[in-house]
Amino acid sequence: MRALRILLIVAVILGGLFIAADRLAVNFAESEAADRIRANEGLESTPDVSINGFPFLTQLAGGTLDEVEIGIKDFDASGRTGGAASTIRIDALTARMSGVGFTGDFSSATADSASGTARVSYPELLKAARVEPVELGPGVEAQVVGLSDGGNGKIKVAVEATIMGRKLPQPISVLSSATVRDGQVKVDADSLPDFGVPIADDKIREITDFQQRIGDLPAGIELDKVEAAPDGVDITVKGSDIRLVG
Repeated sequence: MRALRILLIVAVILGGLFIAADRLAVNFAESEAADRIRANEGLESTPDVSINGFPFLTQLAGGTLDEVEIGIKDFDASGRTGGAASTIRIDALTARMSGVGFTGDFSSATADSASGTARVSYPELLKAARVEPVELGPGVEAQVVGLSDGGNGKIKVAVEATIMGRKLPQPISVLSSATVRDGQVKVDADSLPDFGVPIADDKIREITDFQQRIGDLPAGIELDKVEAAPDGVDITVKGSDIRLVG
């Protein structure tokens, strides 16, 4: 019995040491991966990296991690507005990578698949809209002056209009749908505003409808879906066969 107790004590001690070593190793790997991603993507700040699954050392020996979560704040993605190159600030980008294979020195890493979300604020998305006055017809000018949550997944677009030299006392509100098409966030009015004078629909849509391209996301992640939220639009992202670093 005494020998059994000794064996149990030794097993507990060794198990504790293994767990401690495992946690130290995963913390080092997370820090190293975060630094590599920051350098590879040219980020302003170091991202949050979490390596899930236990034990880590077993995954490390096999050269593949079950799941890695990455969180990036205030990321400047490339965009295109009105045919001109631009940047668009993403408030927060989170991605969950599965089946992450890597080299021993962490100089190269790829993931089988990824999914996540990105948040773009309404003031940032507003940069893609026609915020300068546009002549819609004789004596009629209009411009977008604000974006906000319209409820039920819609974006409320505030359009300010001047008719025959007189500015309307209140902006006209238009509920719009947001979709992802060809790597762009597209905002299209569900119904067009009435300015009280005949104006062609396609002319009005030059004001109400707009799009924002979001490119060069980390690791080649692509846009999937978009939905209006209280503080901005939430964009679902996804990808497969993703090169994280190297």
